[in-house]
Amino acid sequence: VLFRSSEGSLLGMIAAENNKFVNAFVSIAGAGRPADEILKEQLDKAPKDVKDVIFPMIDTLKKGDTVGNVPVIFYGLFRPSVQPYMISWLKYNPQTEIKKLEIPVLILQGLTDVQVKETDANLLSKAQPKAELKLIKNMNHVLKDCDTTDKEKQKPIYSNPDLPLNKEFTADVIDFIKKLK
Repeated sequence: VLFRSSEGSLLGMIAAENNKFVNAFVSIAGAGRPADEILKEQLDKAPKDVKDVIFPMIDTLKKGDTVGNVPVIFYGLFRPSVQPYMISWLKYNPQTEIKKLEIPVLILQGLTDVQVKETDANLLSKAQPKAELKLIKNMNHVLKDCDTTDKEKQKPIYSNPDLPLNKEFTADVIDFIKKLK
């Protein structure tokens, strides 16, 4: 069984396709839309002058070209060393990739996840109708119990490694694996 979460879910889909060593796939908080759409959505509330610089850079990378003269303020996202990775990432659509899988698939999504939304899980499920979809109430992006989507209130949960994984998440994974036998 191949488990991948968040951005790694897409990589897992690609790795699992026609892979004789993988008999099932679990997508945990996996994006259901292409990365350029997600990045633009996340940056949509930025000031217009910022979007006027960033959105064309995203479009250039999506076309497979690198971006020169990146303003230092945007190096965290667009520094030259990360651009080849971004180009490779932006060429994939998770819905297309999950549709290719011919193995059992489990899609897990927390309903208090502030990074990946229920919409993404539903898009993956629609693209792969044979998949089992589990939407988990009160689970955030780091798979911990959380009853709010307030980012500030979630920060302590993200940074506390002593908090246990959400019990429903754990049970769903175990049940899925047991069914494979």
